[in-house]
Parts: sequence; C-alpha cells; structure tokens
Amino acid sequence: MSTGSTGSTFPKWQLAILIGAPVALGIGYLYWKKSTEAEESDDTLTKKKLGEIKDKTISLDGESTHDAPSKRKTLTPLEEAQKHKNEGNVYFREAKYDLAIQEYDLAIEKCPTTENNDLSTFYQNRAAAYEHLQKWSSVVHDCTKALECNRKYLKALKRRAKAYEQLKELAKSLEDITAACILEGFQNKHTLILADRVLKELGQQHAKEALKEKHDVQPSKFFVKNYFASFSDDPIRKMVIASSEPKGFVKAKLLLDQGEYDGIVAACTEEIESSEADSEYKVEAILLRATFYLLTARYEEAASDLDTVIGMELADKKLRANALIKRASLAMQTQPNTPEECFTYFAQAEELDPTNSDIYHHRGQVFILIERLSEAISDFAKACLLCPNSGIIAIHKCYASYRQAMINKDEYALRKVMEGFRDAIERFPDCVECYSLMAQVLCDQQEFQEADNFFEKATKIEPENAQILVHKALLQLQWTANLDVAVQLIEKAIEIDDKCEFAYETLGTIQVQRGQLAEAIKLFESAIKLAKTEMELVHLYSLKDAAIAQVNVTKNMGLDIASLAQLSQGPF
Repeated sequence: MSTGSTGSTFPKWQLAILIGAPVALGIGYLYWKKSTEAEESDDTLTKKKLGEIKDKTISLDGESTHDAPSKRKTLTPLEEAQKHKNEGNVYFREAKYDLAIQEYDLAIEKCPTTENNDLSTFYQNRAAAYEHLQKWSSVVHDCTKALECNRKYLKALKRRAKAYEQLKELAKSLEDITAACILEGFQNKHTLILADRVLKELGQQHAKEALKEKHDVQPSKFFVKNYFASFSDDPIRKMVIASSEPKGFVKAKLLLDQGEYDGIVAACTEEIESSEADSEYKVEAILLRATFYLLTARYEEAASDLDTVIGMELADKKLRANALIKRASLAMQTQPNTPEECFTYFAQAEELDPTNSDIYHHRGQVFILIERLSEAISDFAKACLLCPNSGIIAIHKCYASYRQAMINKDEYALRKVMEGFRDAIERFPDCVECYSLMAQVLCDQQEFQEADNFFEKATKIEPENAQILVHKALLQLQWTANLDVAVQLIEKAIEIDDKCEFAYETLGTIQVQRGQLAEAIKLFESAIKLAKTEMELVHLYSLKDAAIAQVNVTKNMGLDIASLAQLSQGPF
C-alpha cells in the first residue's frame, strides 16, 4: 500500500490503472517499459488516445476485381461461387443483409470443398452480415467455419471474439483476441484495446466470484507496521497505558506495541463485549478492531466499527477523526471510480479536527491517485506545516510536485523539485521512503546508477522491506534488461516477505515475458490470494487470464511460446 515503498494507504499499481494504462499490454509488452514509451510519443497509448480509438468495423473480403468470374457462358463451380459472393457484397454495402446472406449461402453451396481460402472468405463475409443483424450465435458459427479453413484468419478471429463478448463467453473471446494479438505481433492498437476491454470484463467476472469465497487476507508484520507509520497523529499509538492486568484493550495495545498482531482483534472484542462499567477503553477497542478488519480485508465489519466510532459524538475528537480518515480510505479502496464519498469523510474529519496532519497527508495521496496534483500539493503542504518532523509527508509533497512538473513540462519547477528531494533526504536521513521515492524518480529520469545507489541506501535502512527489492528489479529491467538479475531480486523479496503481493505480480509479469507462462499463472494466483479489494482482484485476474489465454492459443495454433517475438506483423 504505497505510492513509493511505505506510508500510503493505496497500492502503487492503482496509479497506473486509474490513469488508463491498458491491461492488455501485460500479454506481450512489459509494463516497466513505460520509460521507453516516453521517447516514442507518437505510438504511446495515452489515456487520450485510448479514448479516441474506437472499434473498427471489420471489412468484407474478396472485393477486388481479380476474382471476378470470367465471361465464358459456362462457369466453373468456383467462378459461380465467386459470382454469388460478389453479388452478396453488393447487397451488403447497400445494408440489405438478408439478401447478402442468401447470396453467401449460394456461394458456400457452390464452392468446391477443396477451395479452403475461398470458403473461409465466404463464411467470414456471411458472418459480417449476421453481425449487423446481431445474430451472434450465427456469427460464431460462420467464423468457426472460416477458421476451420484457415486457422490464422485474422478477421474471423476478431469477429468471433466480438461475438463471444456479446454472448458473455468471455474466456473464449479472450482466446480469439489473444490469437489476433499474437498474429499481429502485438502491434495493432485497435486489437489491443479490444483485448484490454475483454480482459477487464473477464477480470471483473472472476473477481466478483472470488470475493464470494474470499477468506481473511493476513498481511505481513512489515506491512502492518508501515501502515501504522503512515499516521503521524494516531491517538492509539500515542497512548501510554500502565496496567498490571493485560486484558481486553490493554492486552491489544501491548500486542500492537510489540508487533504481535494475531491476537489484537480477539482482545479488542473482549473489551467491546464487556459490561459498560468494566470497559474503560471501548471506543479505542472499536477503532483498533476496525483498523485490523481494514488491514485483513474484512470491509463490512471495518465499515460497521468505523461508523460506530464516528457516530460517538462524545468520544475524543482524535479517535473520531482517525476513524473518518480510515473510512475515507475504505471508500476509495472499494469505490475508486466514485471518490465523492471518500472526500465527504475527509471533509468531516477536517471540520472535526482541522489541525490533524493525517487528514491532509492521506487526502493528498488520494488526490495523487486521481491526478488532482495541485490539490495534492496543497494538502501535503498543510500536513508539512502541522507535522514538520515527518519525512514521509515531506517526500510525498516532493513526489506530487514532481508529477506536476513532469506533466506541465516545467524545467524550472523540475529543478526546484529535485532540490526538494535532496533537501528532504538531508533532513530525514533515516526515512526509507525518502530514498525509495527519490530512486523511483531517478529511474523515471533514466539516471539509473544514481537510482540504484538510493535503493541501496533504502535497503540498508530497512532490509526487511521487500518492495524496495522489487523496485530494484524493475530498475534492472530498465537499465540492463537483465531478466535473470531481476528474477533473483524478486525471489529474494519473496523470501524476506512471502506476503508481498507486489513481488508475485511483478515476477509473474516477467515470467510472461520469458515465456514461462505456467509459472506466471502460479505467481498471479499467489498475488490473488493476497489481494484485498475487488479492484486489485480485477487487475490480477486480468493478468492471469491473459497468461492462460496465451497458453491455450499457442497450444491450439501449434506455436512455440519462445518464438512469439519473431512472428511477423499482419495476417498470415
């Protein structure tokens, strides 16, 4: 959960999703090549260009004049079939689809069964007419017939993929569109966008199914520690309790301070269920239990407990403000496309406790996610004034300013921001987030050696931080394109923290690129087990489904996965 390596309540990958990076690129294009895309702006699939590209109508085949029948009185069966096909094409262009179908019927009937190329054309054209009539099952049937005659027929693959999508047979649709992507060498933007759409639809379907059977997600101790570190004004962490009898909330607080998290929910529940007279820390217990429900993806219970604390008007305002911040984060995690509810909770927290730096820090991170960078910078600035000793807040302000300078292409602002990064590192030499975010920015600037030096410094400060090793692996891919070194770094990250979802996802994507699809699928499954939100599940299932489709397609087409890069562009 981080814009860098620690501190934030949102996973890093969400940023790419929310700004429109297409999932389909995960099939045959490494997402860490983003830096090279910046050098090829004409070909970059930006959010704007994605919006401009629409599904193209797949054309008819066989409309050139060379296949017109001769003027002899007696036509061969193939010439007669071509004559009916041409007449069908005329009707098709006039939008007389029923008449076109009748002519294509005759073309198929007359065509010798040995003429596979012509038959495939006739079936594909009839499928086009059925598509205009929205007879999707007939489209599938005719495209299948065309592919039986020519299994690498691009138009038939794309048309059948769209028909399967309409029929909600998404796995089959994905296989067809993946086959088309492979045949085109992953170079056709229109095909990639169709693949992206189907992947997301299928991912959403699988995510909803998975959520019904989802068990509690147990995060690593490191993850929990850094989550609490992201709150500078946390009333529970600041509490000092002297008690000779550790039970209920007192026991939960002791476990929290010791970094032993497993018994905290039970201890809080003990406090909550005790009689009013015996419960000294009921509000604190409800808030702490809600926090661990949030961390283990028990979102309904988390929302219920947080709402209870928020509604306690006589409770300490610090406790209620903390609950409102977490309620805002929960709203953003579960409803990322409608942030209005999230901002409503932040506004309530600000009204209740306007000097609480955590409000502005966490709201600033939401603003980063939705590309409202000026507002993010403003909130981080307020948080810095209220909490000047926080390196995490200071470096997140630098990061938001860097993003804005890059978008505006403001060289002067960029130089000032880089000075700000170095100043933050000098003021907070023990803050791992400062080094990690500085390194990621340097990667973006293609200053790879210096970036590697900062990652090394971050690792020395926090050797148990698995995410830094994953970022180092991504750096190596950009810098040296050395897949083996990257894999070694990520495998080490998993040894350090076997609950690092980011590591499994990234390694899975690398294995896709290496052609190790079976291994990639296992890694995506490991990441799925650790995913906490429907949004994360959609993303991870999309990657897994893409890998499965590629396995099936290469098997069905008799292709060697390792040879995909050598496939020529265009139809076969």
